[in-house]
Amino acid sequence: MNNIRSSPVSGQDDSHEKNAVNSSFEPSQEATSVPDHGYDVTFGSDQDLMNPKSLPLARKWAMVIIVCTGTMCVTCASSIYTTTYSQMNSELEVASIIAILGLSFFVVGLGLGPLLTSPLSEWYGRRPIYIVSWSMFVIWNIVTAVAKNIETVIISRFFTGFAGGTFLSVSGGTVSDVFLRSQIQLPMILVSSAPFIGPCLGPLIGGFISYNTTWRWNYYFIIIWSGVLLVSISVFVSETFPPVRLRAKAVMLRKQTGDDRYRAPTEKIHSSRGKALSYSLLRPFQLLIFEPMCLALDIYAAILLGILYLFFQAIPLMFETTYGWTTWQGGLPFVGIILGMIVGAISAPLWSHVKDYLLRSREKQSEDVPPEYSLIPAIPGGVLIPIGLFWFGWSMSSDVHWIVPIIGSSFFGCGILLAYRGIFTFLVDAYPQYAASALAGNGFVRSSFAAAFPLFGIQMYNALGYHWATSLLAFLTILMMPFPLIFFRYGKVLREKSKFALNA
Repeated sequence: MNNIRSSPVSGQDDSHEKNAVNSSFEPSQEATSVPDHGYDVTFGSDQDLMNPKSLPLARKWAMVIIVCTGTMCVTCASSIYTTTYSQMNSELEVASIIAILGLSFFVVGLGLGPLLTSPLSEWYGRRPIYIVSWSMFVIWNIVTAVAKNIETVIISRFFTGFAGGTFLSVSGGTVSDVFLRSQIQLPMILVSSAPFIGPCLGPLIGGFISYNTTWRWNYYFIIIWSGVLLVSISVFVSETFPPVRLRAKAVMLRKQTGDDRYRAPTEKIHSSRGKALSYSLLRPFQLLIFEPMCLALDIYAAILLGILYLFFQAIPLMFETTYGWTTWQGGLPFVGIILGMIVGAISAPLWSHVKDYLLRSREKQSEDVPPEYSLIPAIPGGVLIPIGLFWFGWSMSSDVHWIVPIIGSSFFGCGILLAYRGIFTFLVDAYPQYAASALAGNGFVRSSFAAAFPLFGIQMYNALGYHWATSLLAFLTILMMPFPLIFFRYGKVLREKSKFALNA
């Protein structure tokens, strides 16, 4: 049985493995160790199938693709709603300003849901949270599809976002569970891309559906998509959270040997489950309050998402009034943003070469890559964002071909993808022990801004005009642009003072 007590898989980052194993299970003052000499159950050799990092590579990628597709489905459902306004408002006899609440309440749910489900995933594991949350997502979409009044639409939209928001934060935890720190860059491209490609697809798909059939078919489309994903999650997405896997391994060993002394680390702590869960539920807010890196980067991400959700109303309006486009054509400008995001995603090898060059130029070489190097793509991304916004806003004119502002929007799309990729990967890499909680806090701040921006977007564009309204948004991004560079330079110092971050 010696292999049962062996150290983590050879060749892996031991500190990260220990962090992952002990995630969300800090002993409180009331916690005590079991007063016996039981066997500590840990992950054994690299052949230990209970170790999530030992799963086959194809299985890892299948799980990441499925949960990221879930994220894309959720965010697509958030924005597809904007294409239903004309038909829904007429059928349900509701004013436009009231209808917008369906979008805002959905996004509020996206921010609040992970505050509950992310800590729960660090207690009960990823798989049960995925299945329960996604089942509720499907059910609440059905409620929205058959709603007979705007009150039902708004309430069901909130709970749909609440349930679906799980995938925006827990997916990053899944990546942290199954990939080594040196391997997370590539899968994090999917994790950081899905929340933004998804909402851009919403107006594109929804415009076509609403133009050719009734507004309710937008939800039928989401129901079909999410139903297929529910089956995929149930079949292919296994449990990956290391403490839960260790508990399962300990139970298995006790059954096989008849020896009750085999215990996982979390089983050797006596504390109130309710108290432990309350600590976990508070952790996203602790990270926001006590971690300046989290707070600043989360606000930056929130402004970017707020602009994107404001565009779901502003862009169709701008192209319809400037170029005379129809309802289904109003979603086509988002193709520019999507293409820009794709370019940002496939540029990953370039930033890897930049990172390798900077690492080679360091005076002191180390096998560990500092988390701050994850922020490298966010630095040029922060420059591309205002360039794209200024280009898009000031080229919006009837005497300028429509392709020109769309090209400008592609720079914005590329920049936002690079910025989010850097921010998301940094949060997972710098806070591996609390990756899901860090992303939950990020999602809460992002969704708060994204819910508010659409409420005043149209009024702002009507008051300031297309040029200056877009310029105001660009100036906001310029104010936040230095933060990735600041944390790239001084992140190590801040991590050394942190009780949550990976110590330098």
